[in-house]
Amino acid sequence: PVPGRCAYFVARKKRFCKMIPAPGRRFCGEHGQQEEESDRKRIPCPLDPKHTVYEDQLQKHLKKCNSREKPKPVYFVQDINAGLKDVAEIPEKQVPISSLSKEELENLIIKLKKASNGLELRLEEQILSHQALQEALNDPKNGESAFKHLKQQASILGNMEKLHLLGPGRCFVEFGAGRGKLSHWVDVALQNVDNVQFLLVERATTRFKVDGKHKRRNSIFERLQVDIQHLCLNKVPILEKKKLPVVGIGKHLCGAATDLALRCLVESYTTCSDGENEEPAPKRSRNDKTEVASNDSADNESNKDDCKPVAGIVIALCCHHKCDWTHYVGREFFKSVGLGPVEFHYFQRMSSWATCGMRETTTKASTSEESEDQTNDTEEHEQTFSKTESGSDTFQGILTFEERKEIGCLCKLLIDHGRIEYLQQRGYKAALQYYTESAVSLENVLLTAVPSPSLIPEPTT
Repeated sequence: PVPGRCAYFVARKKRFCKMIPAPGRRFCGEHGQQEEESDRKRIPCPLDPKHTVYEDQLQKHLKKCNSREKPKPVYFVQDINAGLKDVAEIPEKQVPISSLSKEELENLIIKLKKASNGLELRLEEQILSHQALQEALNDPKNGESAFKHLKQQASILGNMEKLHLLGPGRCFVEFGAGRGKLSHWVDVALQNVDNVQFLLVERATTRFKVDGKHKRRNSIFERLQVDIQHLCLNKVPILEKKKLPVVGIGKHLCGAATDLALRCLVESYTTCSDGENEEPAPKRSRNDKTEVASNDSADNESNKDDCKPVAGIVIALCCHHKCDWTHYVGREFFKSVGLGPVEFHYFQRMSSWATCGMRETTTKASTSEESEDQTNDTEEHEQTFSKTESGSDTFQGILTFEERKEIGCLCKLLIDHGRIEYLQQRGYKAALQYYTESAVSLENVLLTAVPSPSLIPEPTT
């Protein structure tokens, strides 16, 4: 055992316990009873049975246990960005794709191709870079995995610069921030710019954060540990105080989290009120675009002194198989092309066919300082569906590999187009583009949106 650490050998992990025991003891409280005679009984914690506590100290422990329910922050508003409120519209659980008959599958594919008719099937390439990452990209100490992530971050920053979103007087909100690497590079790119704020939104506690690297006084970093579904940006104190235009960013924002983030930015934040009691903007069909644009422009013109508009949105999309009809922002688009929750369920599962059979079965650890982060990212974003759902064996003889891949890409495109229409109906110029090569990331589509010129906020200096 390591000196000063618990002397209990954890057979399952094939190492000694890393906890620090009390002075004069060989074992930590968790393992002391197993190795030392004691009259005190340890019981599982009722808040989290993964750890134990002395029975006679239970009440004291419950007051300080890290698993206890903590007071909700002021910016927590239950389900403010959740979307669908009508329980009658929430679909029942559907049977898996593998249970579909050949005829049912063929009917789904016909519906998919009919709904996709007229959409731009080949996205424009916007593979850019940014000077802020050139030194890191040329650093030989970075392994292959770290290099791929750096290329993606560089292209995201390049696209932000092309949209004129990198500048003073902005608040950058990174959704699904994780370690905060994307915000870190934006901060590096803006090292000579004043009046910049960063809000890092992440519902889980995160290890190996890079927040400590942000020492300069010109920018302010703050973490918001909250699910995007319940985040009301209007109530974040730092935004209430300075009222800076917001730029929403994200790298590999999984499935439904993208829809929650879009609604958080476009509906609950842009609403010119406290956001808690006001009804969200009414949903409109895509035939009402002209009227919507004029009405939105008039409304925003009359209220632009009170509104805190969103200056831009740049999100690298990911994990369409994790989308959810309840949260999806493109429901009106789906309905307008004759589709509903049942078709959406199957299309979001079939979207994984776009990359099935193209992933490596093993993940090699990078030699860089980012190795643990990148390994976790690969596991979370690229290995989250079963072999059955990927269709590698289920439809052998019915669909070829190339056909499955084409169908998967159509499903992803259709889901993303619903998001584009959602943003366009609310006065945004939105687009999809490839921001990196498929060899760098199979999830290589970037969603960008900026308000129409009449809605672009003036930077605050």
